[in-house]
Amino acid sequence: MGLEEMLPPFFATKLAKLLAWGRKNSLWPMPFGTACCAIELMSTLSSRYDLARFGAEVVRFSPRQSDLLIVGGRVTLKMMPVLQRIYLQMPEPKWVMSMGACASCGGVFDTYTMIQGVDQFIPVDVYVPGCPPRPENMIAALQMLQDQIATGTIQQEIDRRTGIPMVDRKEQLAARAALPVIK
Repeated sequence: MGLEEMLPPFFATKLAKLLAWGRKNSLWPMPFGTACCAIELMSTLSSRYDLARFGAEVVRFSPRQSDLLIVGGRVTLKMMPVLQRIYLQMPEPKWVMSMGACASCGGVFDTYTMIQGVDQFIPVDVYVPGCPPRPENMIAALQMLQDQIATGTIQQEIDRRTGIPMVDRKEQLAARAALPVIK
């Protein structure tokens, strides 16, 4: 039972908007940069472009403390299990940004070791075009992601990603942990 269910509808609506505003303006990115896209991400965080204006300045290198995964650069078959583990360790709600041509579609590296788009293995919310993408593209993609966060409800996004409604997910988690279900 959430806080929204205990409040009158007017307050619950305003509370949902307040939470969406807070999530939108306090993204904590975790960079997964493997090549030249990581350099462009660093320049986006510099004082010239100042990604802190948009509330994404707290770069975390722990997946359990971040809610935005920025995948930039080439991703190989050996790296993909690590990237998937990082994604699974992130708390909900979480978002993924694919930065650059290599992470989005494999770029010019059409070899057997390269992943031809990370969206085959983890869900991607925003794609940043370019090789390497300019910091302006990164800022525009972050603003697009913020608009997505502000307009959607978080529980609907989680249900869409997992494919399991919230009640069913509670029952599955309780079955895994062998705990009684609390309704």
